[in-house]
Amino acid sequence: MEDYAYVLDYLPQGHPDNKRFKREPIAFGLGESGFKILELIPKPNTSIELGERLYIGKDMDMRSKIMHVKRRISYDEMTTTAQKEVAYVIEEIVKQNEERFVKFYNEAHAISTRFHMLELLPGLGKKTMWAIINEREKASFESFEDMAGRVTAVHQPEKLICKRILLELSDNTQKYRLFVLK
Repeated sequence: MEDYAYVLDYLPQGHPDNKRFKREPIAFGLGESGFKILELIPKPNTSIELGERLYIGKDMDMRSKIMHVKRRISYDEMTTTAQKEVAYVIEEIVKQNEERFVKFYNEAHAISTRFHMLELLPGLGKKTMWAIINEREKASFESFEDMAGRVTAVHQPEKLICKRILLELSDNTQKYRLFVLK
């Protein structure tokens, strides 16, 4: 269950595809921990900004702007604005939770005898994977900056994570999921 979500798009007049007479306002959000794409129903007379971090957890007293989570949706069901905004929101979440994603680099392991979790990151091949593994055996990575300094082939490790998360969100045919919960 997600406790916080970042707003990807807000439609105060409701979704234009909805044919009902009275449309309700709707917001699209991206969950902070499991990267679930959610359809959110805001409270009446609420102002919501793109990129805003909102509480959507179980404690109703803490929910200042969201009445309830309507449903989980797929990437294709989002508006064009939400699809364009999602990359920026993913980047923000990764930066805010740097420790969690550095831990991934420190603890990534083999999936099978021929395939490693690190190889699932777009643009990262076997040679770079082995450079990361050899460096982390010497000492665990402390931050993205530490990793970029020690592994010369990886200039922006956070961007690799962001690309993988976006790929998992937009492509349902992905066999392995590292960050997006099913």
